[in-house]
Amino acid sequence: MIDLFQPQAGDEELAAVAAVFADHWLGHGPRSTAFEAAFAAHIGARPEHLLFVNSGTAGLFLAAELLDLAPGDEVVLPSPSFVAAANAVVRAGGRPVFCDVDSRTLNPSAEDIAAAVTPRTKAVVVLHYGGYPGDIARIADRCRRAGLALVEDCACSVASRVGERAVGTFGDLAMWSFDAAKVMTTGDGGMLHVRDAGLAARARRLAYHGLAQPTGLGHARVSDRWWDLDVPEPGRREIGNDLTAAIGAVQLARLPAFLARRKEIVELYDQELAGFDAVRVPPELPAGHTSSYFLYWVQMAARLRDEVASALFRDGIYTTFRYAPLHRVPAYGAGGVDLPGAEQAAAETLCLPLHPGLTDADVRTVAAALRKAVEAAR
Repeated sequence: MIDLFQPQAGDEELAAVAAVFADHWLGHGPRSTAFEAAFAAHIGARPEHLLFVNSGTAGLFLAAELLDLAPGDEVVLPSPSFVAAANAVVRAGGRPVFCDVDSRTLNPSAEDIAAAVTPRTKAVVVLHYGGYPGDIARIADRCRRAGLALVEDCACSVASRVGERAVGTFGDLAMWSFDAAKVMTTGDGGMLHVRDAGLAARARRLAYHGLAQPTGLGHARVSDRWWDLDVPEPGRREIGNDLTAAIGAVQLARLPAFLARRKEIVELYDQELAGFDAVRVPPELPAGHTSSYFLYWVQMAARLRDEVASALFRDGIYTTFRYAPLHRVPAYGAGGVDLPGAEQAAAETLCLPLHPGLTDADVRTVAAALRKAVEAAR
């Protein structure tokens, strides 16, 4: 089976994990702190504003909690998003309000978001679809002028940039995911960026039970009663650990090579599908934009898409559509909303295999099978 995603990990990651074992400390510790510092340098931020957590979902939930949503507060987000984003808003006490997206890029414009804003809107969450930064600079500017908090869901965009600026630094809060499917992985894990220093400190407390200070060996050096508890507000345990951080540090060092190969694969797909009018490849990136190339999506007539996906699966090629439109999910209470761009994208889009483990021959096999399946379905 040619799979959609495949993590790239090997001897370097194993050696890093072995070193953690040798140090006899597997929990959140010096390697977690070092990974936070390395990732901070990667995005051009200060280490104390970064927090390594145990999943991207935990990062989204923490971000939503930091918004201090009150009953009736609304949070605008694009309908094609991962379910964790809407769940985080709901669990924090807010109401998700879904906006439309461009049917080709699956990213919202500043105007799409503005159309969903009401007097009850408190924040905006933006996903950078497939690694494409989208209209983030204009969205951030409008949010600042409107007094709305901006959360960037950077799960797809670990190395995406607009000019020299990394995505995740435009908003007030940002989250990256390092699950097994992502461009770089820690198995499970995520990184939270908080622009405000006070909120960053609060996030660190909330991610470790709400404790204002640790109660273990490290604190024994500065307190005579290191076991005493100081809990300004209750939290959960959402911090990452040194095992996964050690893997993350190696993966971050390998990231340039991952990105180079992903770009080669994207360019080969473009070449192999050029001139095939029945299928549309991803649009070109705007000038100055850099993608992480997390997804490669093609689009075709809606009546063909499901049949084509089934034919490819029979041929040993796994494809899918990411991400299903959330405005269709009854649990979020968004019934009746008209989002034509999101609906069109959901009906016509198919994501093809994209990971550095693919050979050029694999890519050509996928492209040829796609052409064959589309022609048969037509």
